[in-house]
Amino acid sequence: MQLVDSHCHINFPELAGDLDAVVERMTQAEVGHALCVSVSLETFPEVLGIAERFPNIYASVGVHPDHTEGREPDEEGLVQAAANPRVVAIGETGLDYYRVSGDLDWQRRRFRTHIRAARSARKPLIIHTREAAEDTVRLMREESAGEAGGVMHCFTESWAVARAALDQGFYISFSGILTFKNAAALREVAAQVPLERTLIETDSPYLAPVPHRGKLNQPAYVRHVAEALATVKGLPLEEIATATTENFRRLFKTA
Repeated sequence: MQLVDSHCHINFPELAGDLDAVVERMTQAEVGHALCVSVSLETFPEVLGIAERFPNIYASVGVHPDHTEGREPDEEGLVQAAANPRVVAIGETGLDYYRVSGDLDWQRRRFRTHIRAARSARKPLIIHTREAAEDTVRLMREESAGEAGGVMHCFTESWAVARAALDQGFYISFSGILTFKNAAALREVAAQVPLERTLIETDSPYLAPVPHRGKLNQPAYVRHVAEALATVKGLPLEEIATATTENFRRLFKTA
């Protein structure tokens, strides 16, 4: 059995100093691959360096919607960075009206830039949305995000939002939140998302799943997300592992 963590941040300080052990624990937990996701242009070289060092780690390039400092991405620069064969996606990008307030037109412009870059580079998008679902879906439609495809990462929205993303050809990824006691509504959504369009992730070092909730998260813990999804769908863990791994390979065009 092999699992894949479709979204982690192992370049963050909480994990970066212990990378060899992090990757070894992945292997022990039967997590064959992971995607280390970029949140800024300044730290993208770290993300890429990890992907170049470890053959079972991939990279993305993008600037998180919450990131308010540093260089602003442009389409040409994102496309150029995405040409590296270790870079399999554009993002994470999207909209977040929870942490940032005021006039957020800059956030929407940034999201459009990422979508256009993904279409040009022919690489899938990694989309983050929080308290901004209506605008997120609207901009995806306006910019023809479905031409690039991608994933709604760390999904916590309603079935209606999931359906709108699925209709545009996107995958839905569930994190350790799926294991939380107060996530019954999310589990109902997960039950409805077709298995062939489902991914699993840790979003580590954050959102550690039960039984590690409140502790430092890591890619090895994606197994607990897979177990929760298996329970939700009433399927064997091995079937969840096989499907989500194949989905990852299909979306991100990995071997």
